[in-house]
Amino acid sequence: MSELIPRQEGAAVLVGVDFGLPHFDSELEELGLLAQTAGLTPVARLACKRKAPDAALFVGSGKAEEIKELAALYRASEVIFDQALSPAQQRNLERQLDVAVYDRTFLILEIFAQRARSHEGKLQVELARLQYLSTRLVRRWSHLERQTGGAGVRGGPGEKQIELDRRMISESIKRTRERLAKVQKQRGTQRRQRERRDTFNISLVGYTNAGKSSLFNALVKARAYAADQLFATLDTTTRHLYLGDARRQVSISDTVGFIRDLPHGLVDAFKATLQEAVDADLLLHVVDASNQHYPEQMAEVQSVLHEIGADTVPQLLVFNKLDALESTQHPLHLQDEMEIDGVQVPRIFLSARTGEGVPLLRAELARQSGSAPDTMTPAADAELHDATDGLGTIPPLTRERSE
Repeated sequence: MSELIPRQEGAAVLVGVDFGLPHFDSELEELGLLAQTAGLTPVARLACKRKAPDAALFVGSGKAEEIKELAALYRASEVIFDQALSPAQQRNLERQLDVAVYDRTFLILEIFAQRARSHEGKLQVELARLQYLSTRLVRRWSHLERQTGGAGVRGGPGEKQIELDRRMISESIKRTRERLAKVQKQRGTQRRQRERRDTFNISLVGYTNAGKSSLFNALVKARAYAADQLFATLDTTTRHLYLGDARRQVSISDTVGFIRDLPHGLVDAFKATLQEAVDADLLLHVVDASNQHYPEQMAEVQSVLHEIGADTVPQLLVFNKLDALESTQHPLHLQDEMEIDGVQVPRIFLSARTGEGVPLLRAELARQSGSAPDTMTPAADAELHDATDGLGTIPPLTRERSE
C-alpha cells in the first residue's frame, strides 16, 4: 500500500535510540536542526530504548515496522537516525522500510559539503566524504550484485567491479590527502610569519551555533557569515585586532563549530583548520548561555580540544547571547570565574548582537595579551587572511536509495 502513496521529497522521520548513555536527546532537537540545515523537513520523531543495537536492523524488527508505518503515514521519503549505522544496518533498514535511510554522520557530511567555500575547506570535506563512502561500498554499489564474473569464473557477484570501485576511492583519498598536505604547508608558513611578528594568537572555539562568528564580527567589525543555524561557518577566517588598552595588535581566528558525535573522519580531515586552536596563545570558548544544555555542549568542546591536543591552551569563557536570557536569569556580575576540570577559568557574559559586555572582553584580552610596542593603528585593523575564496561548493553527497 505504501508504494501507492506518493512520498514528500525531503520529508524525514527522525529516529533516536536511548542505550542508557547520559544526556540522550529524547526530543531529537539537535537532529531536527541538523536535518533542517541540510534542507530536509522533519515530519515525525520517534525515540525508543534498547540495551544494545540490533546487529541487523539497529532497532529490532518490531520497532522497524513501527518506523515503516510512521514513514508511510507522513509520506516521508527519508528516515534519519541520530546514531551512526553500519553499512549492513543501513542496507537492511532500507530494504525493510522501503525508504532511504541515513545516519547522523551522513547528515553532518551533507551539511559540510553544502557549506564549504574555500579550497582548503572543500578538500577537507571531500576527504571525509571519501572516507565515509569507502565503508559504504556494500550499500552504495548494491546494483553490482546483479553482475557476475566471466564465463567459468566462480566468485562473489560483482566482485571485480567492487574491487575496482574500492581502488578508485582509495586513489582519490591518496590524491586528496596530498593536495591537503600542500595547503597545510602553506597555512604553516603563514602561521610562522605571524610568530616572527610576535603576534598574540587567539582562536574562537565552541559548540556550533554558539555565536562565534557574530562575536568575531563584533570584535573586528568584519562581515564573516553569521546565521542562527548549525555550522554557519566552516572555513577559518583570521584577522588583526587592535587592543588599545595593551597598545598592541593580536591575531584572532574564527573556526568551525564542534558538535556531539562529530565524525572522526571530519576531525581528522579538519586537522589543518583546528590547528589554529592548537597553536593559539588563548582560546575564546564561546558558550550559548541561553541553551539549557550548555554544560553538555561545553563538555563536548573540551573533549574535541583534548583529542586535537589543544586542551592545555589557556581559555577564556565567553557566555554569549545574554540578550536571549530572561531578566531573572541574568548574572549578578558580567565577569567572574568558572571551574573547568579543577581549574578556575575567567568568564565574561556578553551579547555579540547588542554589544553588552564586549568592552569587558576587549579589556580582558588586552590584559591577557600583555603590552607590546605599537606596530598597528586602529585604522589598520584589517583583514590578515580570509579563507573564503568564492569558489562555490562541492556537490553534496547524493541522497539515493539502493535498489
